[in-house]
Amino acid sequence: MRILASIKHTNIIGYKEAFFEDSTSSLCIIMDYADGGDMMKMISNHKKKNTRFTEKELWYFFIQIVRGMKALHDLKILHRDIKCANIFLTKEGVIKLGDLNVSKVAKKGLLHT
Repeated sequence: MRILASIKHTNIIGYKEAFFEDSTSSLCIIMDYADGGDMMKMISNHKKKNTRFTEKELWYFFIQIVRGMKALHDLKILHRDIKCANIFLTKEGVIKLGDLNVSKVAKKGLLHT
């Protein structure tokens, strides 16, 4: 949660606030809403329709993903779980990287696992 709260970038899901729900003993995190779904949903839709992304669409998505990754790496944060289900979209077509649950901050320039 601290990692997510420290990032302000167009291509990263934004953190709004967090609170603890006593009745369910749950930590609730309020984040930006990606009203366009995720990349996995888009791929599934193309499979169902037997269609493909255009090269222009792929480059558009790729550039935004790389911008999000660069923003994280500039802050020494490694996402560690990049996959289609963690790449979200807005209705306007803006890509947002999300689900930073297993991300890690590199303290001395390297991470060891």
